[in-house]
Amino acid sequence: MSEPTEASVRAEARAWLEANWNPDLGLIEWRNKLIDSGWGVPSWPKDWYGRELPLPLELVVEEEMKRIGAVGVAKTGIRRLAAATLLAHGSDMQKEKFLRRSLTGEDTWCQLFSEPGSGSDLAGAMTRAEFKGNRWVINGQKVWTTSAHHADWGLLLARTNWDVPKHQGLSYFILDIHQPGVEVHPLRQMNGHASFNQVFFTDAEVPPEHLVADVGKGWAVATTTLMHERRGADGVGRWGMASDRKGRIYDEERAEIATVMEPYKWYPQRAGRVDLIVERAKATGRNTDPVVRQEIAKLLTLSKTAEWTALRARAAQMQGRPQGPEGSLGKLVSSHVARAAARVHTLITGADAMLAGEDSPMNGVIAEILISVPAGSIAGGTDEIQRNIISERVLHMPKEPRTDNDRPFRDVPKNIVT
Repeated sequence: MSEPTEASVRAEARAWLEANWNPDLGLIEWRNKLIDSGWGVPSWPKDWYGRELPLPLELVVEEEMKRIGAVGVAKTGIRRLAAATLLAHGSDMQKEKFLRRSLTGEDTWCQLFSEPGSGSDLAGAMTRAEFKGNRWVINGQKVWTTSAHHADWGLLLARTNWDVPKHQGLSYFILDIHQPGVEVHPLRQMNGHASFNQVFFTDAEVPPEHLVADVGKGWAVATTTLMHERRGADGVGRWGMASDRKGRIYDEERAEIATVMEPYKWYPQRAGRVDLIVERAKATGRNTDPVVRQEIAKLLTLSKTAEWTALRARAAQMQGRPQGPEGSLGKLVSSHVARAAARVHTLITGADAMLAGEDSPMNGVIAEILISVPAGSIAGGTDEIQRNIISERVLHMPKEPRTDNDRPFRDVPKNIVT
């Protein structure tokens, strides 16, 4: 059998789409049809809804879908992380149960990783998972959990063994959010949004078949999730855009995006809104100030190099290379760009940047940028953590001295009461 080429894949995908695409279908009905054809996730294995195409050829399929206006599989929110993680580490039962419904958008997910005492030090998680009878019983707390308030399932990292070093005592679970033992409480942020939640577990239950990989192998699974998260950190705007076309399927897609993207609607401001800089400088007349012009030039240069870094990461993914530390490079540089953009916005707007509400510049957008940008240096792994990853895995520098990696976790000093 001949290897697929760009021309052959384009011709086959175009023919199938032209014969099957119908904007008057329901969103779930269309996505099921797309998944069954293998064109929804064409680089995935054939056993799991794909065509085993090389990743570069997946872009060809995306181009054909865009050309005809076809809606793709669900990629909003944590679904893409859940699907990628389960595809890599899940059992056949888990893939059978969760992959299709994640791709159709019928299931929504959240990521139950960070805790009050272990945010950046994720391996220090203290939420307990104990096997009692025929169930895993979960007790503890998670925090900064995006979308937990409307999620169906959670990707849970919990401690199953306290008598081994911390990385070895973690396991990874799929947890049903809709059960009595799970309480979700939104957290109000200083920018007025409530994207994040605290999640409390009191004797919540997980069936044994929802353990992902083996007991004690949770850190490796979590690393896969985090690498996909960091590599895709620049993609919120791309997969969160709704079409303005007419048809039942577009109406349903807009409704889906409005719900799932609600926690993320301030993320463009978190990234600094470099796209508004030149427009704002012209509108305020600050584009004639040589100092301001110089700072704008520095920012646009930094932003463009960050874009190239992201493109390199995507090119590596297209070549089939495994998730690696380049995601940390992109994550770190995005923080630098956001902070630089906030400084330039302040330079352009002056004291008015501190105003909020209807009297503030751009109806509060500039003020929202200034108070949202700090989140980028924390969420998804702090800048300090990314620097450690880059120094150790890219530059091969010596690791920082640690006193907790080789000791039983039970004996490691902790900053909260156990």
